[in-house]
Amino acid sequence: MATVSVTTAISASQPLAASELAHACGADTEWVVQLVEVGIVQVTAAEAPPERWQFSSADLQSALEARRLERDFGVGLDAAALILDLQHEVRRLKAVIRAHGLR
Repeated sequence: MATVSVTTAISASQPLAASELAHACGADTEWVVQLVEVGIVQVTAAEAPPERWQFSSADLQSALEARRLERDFGVGLDAAALILDLQHEVRRLKAVIRAHGLR
């Protein structure tokens, strides 16, 4: 049996729509709305309907990581948002330490 993969380029000139982000994560658009509500991904015009939201490759990466945390550890999106923030801060602090030659 053959597997068919479809790829989509994501760039500043070709961002993902909410439905595309949801599809890439195996979720629905309501899940993407929840990602925005808890701050895992940001939209520039939160007052616009989700059909008009646009997402970057970084947003896709964050959404996929949140989905993995839900699946693998059973965490809710609030906890996933906290975990992702803490991971980001640890990476930032490690970079500061390396930049100062302390490691």
